[in-house]
Amino acid sequence: QLQLVESGGGVVQPGGSLRLSCVASGFSIDSYPVGWFRQAPGKEREGISCNSHRGGNVTYIDSVKGRFTISRDNNKNTVWLQMDSLKPEDTAVYTCNAHGFWGQGTQVTVSS
Repeated sequence: QLQLVESGGGVVQPGGSLRLSCVASGFSIDSYPVGWFRQAPGKEREGISCNSHRGGNVTYIDSVKGRFTISRDNNKNTVWLQMDSLKPEDTAVYTCNAHGFWGQGTQVTVSS
């Protein structure tokens, strides 16, 4: 079964950190770019970061630059999103996408 599974979300105070994981099964991610997306309540889903299939090219939207870091280990079939200096506006459901598949998402809540 081809799928992506995210984990690592939770509740954190402003300024805190979380590390999200996206693990692929049923296919190898080494042939595909992988992207992280998020959807906040009442808002459209937005792409926040993407990592090329060999990890050499990464992109971020301006609102997370300098705070979030995407990385991948193709041998582990896993992509991570390290999120530092979290802000309340980062609250959303975070999902990953690769090879046309979406994970189920993991909730991130930033609140004092």
